[in-house]
Amino acid sequence: MKLDIVIPIYNEEETLPFLHDRLVKVCDALPDTQWRVIYVNDGSTDQSLEIMVKQRETDPRFAIAELSRNSGHQAAITAGLHHSSGDAVIVMDGDLQDPPELIPELISCWRGEANVVMARRRSRRDKGLRRVGFNLFHRVFTWITDFPVPPDTGIFGLLDRQAAEELKRLPEQNRYFPGLRSWVGLNQQVVYYDRDERGGGKPKQSLKRLARYALDAVFSFSYKPLRVMTSAGIVISAVGFMLACFFIIKRLMGVEVAQTGFTTLVTLMLFLGGIQLIAIGLVGEYLARIYDEVKQRPLFIVRQTHGLEKTGRNGG
Repeated sequence: MKLDIVIPIYNEEETLPFLHDRLVKVCDALPDTQWRVIYVNDGSTDQSLEIMVKQRETDPRFAIAELSRNSGHQAAITAGLHHSSGDAVIVMDGDLQDPPELIPELISCWRGEANVVMARRRSRRDKGLRRVGFNLFHRVFTWITDFPVPPDTGIFGLLDRQAAEELKRLPEQNRYFPGLRSWVGLNQQVVYYDRDERGGGKPKQSLKRLARYALDAVFSFSYKPLRVMTSAGIVISAVGFMLACFFIIKRLMGVEVAQTGFTTLVTLMLFLGGIQLIAIGLVGEYLARIYDEVKQRPLFIVRQTHGLEKTGRNGG
């Protein structure tokens, strides 16, 4: 069996030595397995690339794809998939929150006829605002999505060759990997694990990037925000029509209508104006993503590879 392990790397100089040692220990113990690690250097500005090159010099089973700039987490994953060729591909983060020790269990499920094996978190070590944000996102996304995506799953998991090839065919610019992986279908299974703390350093995904990632997930897999705004418009229009009929009937019957106060008018105007702006903003989010897709720019550009064959494409 040939196994590829795709790991996007962005400024992980603190964790790379430990990641290397744990991967070697786990993968060398796999029976009848020829394995390879594909690091995707996503424009790191620290010593990550130098560390990866040294690891490759001592162990050629570690290969590297250098992107021309920081193209983003999802683009780096896609670049790694395009360079993979194994019977099975494992995708995981390089911060050691995804434990390499789970790899044998992922492979065991795959050998049991699963095409896709997803690692689902039982618990996570994040604290403060990040933890609240992650929990809120998964709850909201589970409700809002039009397509079922298992909650509390990230990129960590295994794809067989068929699933990996199908994912490579998907051309989206604004990508949410867990959603795309579920969309592929095939025989999918879930493995549970406890997410560890980072092996070192600080989280590289800022809250701004995580918020953008969450919006990509929602707008890529749900039309429900548009439907909610449409429903809100219908309800508000219906209420307004009924109130208008009520006041017209009272006027025709000669019943005096109390003068509406300034505060009431201002409140109604601000409420309706806010609803309209939210609706326009939602439409704008969808249009912006359509614009990204229409431009058809490459998702990533590979500057150089170490130990990898040229794929003939740069994410276009």
